[in-house]
Amino acid sequence: MTPRDLVLTPRGVRFGGRYFPCTIGRSGVRGDKREGDGATPRGSHAIIGMLYRPDRMQQPVKWAVPIRPGDLWSDAPEDDAYNQMVAAPYDHSHEALRRADRLYDLVLLTDWNWPDAEPYKGSAIFLHRWRRPGCPTEGCIALRADHLRAIAPRITLQTRLIVG
Repeated sequence: MTPRDLVLTPRGVRFGGRYFPCTIGRSGVRGDKREGDGATPRGSHAIIGMLYRPDRMQQPVKWAVPIRPGDLWSDAPEDDAYNQMVAAPYDHSHEALRRADRLYDLVLLTDWNWPDAEPYKGSAIFLHRWRRPGCPTEGCIALRADHLRAIAPRITLQTRLIVG
C-alpha cells in the first residue's frame, strides 16, 4: 500500500491520512464476485478513470471525462460491450450514467473486470455518492458528496482501491 491508495477499512475509506465514512455492497465484501450479487469485490483495483456531470460541477481533474446525455454502462454479460461505457440507443441491459438523482455526478472508475470483461464476473465497481449513510450499494463504494469531491482532485492514475 502507498499513501495515495484508497483503502477500505471497517472505519470507512482511508485516504490521505483521513477516514471517510462509506457504504459498500448489500452483500458485503466477497472474493467470488458475480454479476448482480450485490457484493463489493475483494482485491486491489486500479483507478482507471473519472466521470463527472459538467452541468452540475466543474471538471475535478484534467483527465476527468464528462457524462453526456445518452451515456450508459453495459451490464449485459452476453454482449461484447459488457462492462464498458456505451451510448444510447443500446438494446442490452445497462445503467444510465446521467441520472436524475445526484449519485453519479462524480464517479471514480475501477478496473474491476476490465478491460477484458469475463461474462458474469460483475460489471463496474465505481466510487460514487451515497444515497444516505448506511444505505448499501449494488457492489460499489459510496461516500458523502463532499468527501468524494475532496478526494477526487487528489486521485491519480496510480491510485488503487484496496478492498481486504
